[in-house]
Amino acid sequence: MANYDVIVIGAGNGGLSSAATLAVNHKKTAVFEKHNIPGGCGTSFRRGRFEFEVALHQLNGMNTKDNPGPTRQLFRKWGIEDAIEWIPIETLYKINLPGGRGVALPADKKKACHLLCREFPEEAESIRRYFHIVWKFNEEIADFLAKSAASPADPSELKKFITKTGFPKIYKVLAKYGVRSTQDVLDEFFKSRELQLCLSAYWCFMGMPPERFPFSILARCMYLYTVDKPYYVRGGSQVMSQALMDTIRRHGSDVFLNCGVKRILMKNGRAVGVEDENGRHYYAHKIISNVSPTVTYAGLLKDEEVPDACRQYFKSYTTGISALTCFIGLDCPPEEIGFTDSFNLIYDSLDANKDFKNAYFTDTKTDPIVATCYTIDDPCVSPPGTSIITAGTLKYGGAWEKLSPEEYHRTKYAAADEIVSRLETRFPGLRGHIEEMEVATPLTHMRYLGHPGGAIYGYEQDLKSSVFFFPQDEFIPGLTFSGGWVNTCGFGPNYAYGDKIAQSILKEGR
Repeated sequence: MANYDVIVIGAGNGGLSSAATLAVNHKKTAVFEKHNIPGGCGTSFRRGRFEFEVALHQLNGMNTKDNPGPTRQLFRKWGIEDAIEWIPIETLYKINLPGGRGVALPADKKKACHLLCREFPEEAESIRRYFHIVWKFNEEIADFLAKSAASPADPSELKKFITKTGFPKIYKVLAKYGVRSTQDVLDEFFKSRELQLCLSAYWCFMGMPPERFPFSILARCMYLYTVDKPYYVRGGSQVMSQALMDTIRRHGSDVFLNCGVKRILMKNGRAVGVEDENGRHYYAHKIISNVSPTVTYAGLLKDEEVPDACRQYFKSYTTGISALTCFIGLDCPPEEIGFTDSFNLIYDSLDANKDFKNAYFTDTKTDPIVATCYTIDDPCVSPPGTSIITAGTLKYGGAWEKLSPEEYHRTKYAAADEIVSRLETRFPGLRGHIEEMEVATPLTHMRYLGHPGGAIYGYEQDLKSSVFFFPQDEFIPGLTFSGGWVNTCGFGPNYAYGDKIAQSILKEGR
């Protein structure tokens, strides 16, 4: 038996962030991770002479050393900013439109606005007005959050405040656009479907089509990636995960690898500790779960320990989407096949909402493709004269779970082959230069992450389940959550939310 101030279940981004903040503030913390390395999605793996990044495309919230963004400030607070080499990226993304047209958006407001006005001159005035609204929207969010943080009121009262008559008068743009879909807002501003695709790329980061994707998240992504610039990390996301684990241990706390949690220990209706998979008991004043609420309540607690109110609450949340991803190692540099920008979104039609519906099926004939060439931003990521590309589509796990083992193997590689064929039309010669390729399906993500349906973005982040409606209510004293299942997904947001949870625990201990 061992006693801690806080126990963290899972060493994903949110769990590591919470534990690091607690550890540097002298809270004795224990992190339990079932795998042999930390990071969850923040990791990499080797095939042949290539090491493939699993999840990180771009990191937001960094900005410069002299003008640090929120993510850089966290790594500075944890004492590991200078232990990591941060690589700035000059382009937000490149939209590859049907017919071969490509539009690469600079990570600069004025340059991006100017480029789009040049590409779509008939909508220039609407483009300028749209950028103004996006920036005003974010300014009002910042003001609202600052005042909310300074308020002594309970955080749950903020939802009630939103409905008060004074709110629309103070925050006019936020009130008008805060609970609308991306498609709804884009239709208000633009007629061109091509232009709409150029401005809505971040829906693929959250796994919701534009007609269901909250505009508020799109506006935040566009603003944060443009103001603080996108970054990559020399060595990939595993470098950040390892640095966080080292920080936790350096400050006297523990990280137990190859040691999953079997159940949460309860006493008088309160979470008081955990039992690991070897039967050992550990106790703490607070338990942070970095795994999904679904797995936590259904798998780590007894039925009678879960309140009925909790069961009812989570009925309104749906397990989110997963992905099918090809990890490709090429025996040539990216320029040889025409890869010029690191992050690409490839469309074969102008109707992203219609194409998204194919996510419920296993084939990849019409799905938008996300393709990232890491070698462009970090030439050291692969051996000289080679390059690494990950290319994938969003897929729900349901159709894959129904396949027999034989069908699964055949379907997996047929879907991957279709992705490669579609890439070949954009980047001629790619297929002939493939040296290594590994394929991950929703079942792969399910197996390695332990997420229901292999979900990579938590619960579906639509208008009913995100922004003001994330599943952050707590039902068992002593138990809280950290990570993408209860907050906006992504590396930066999960680091920030993990820190926020830790800060709330530190305040409780004062």
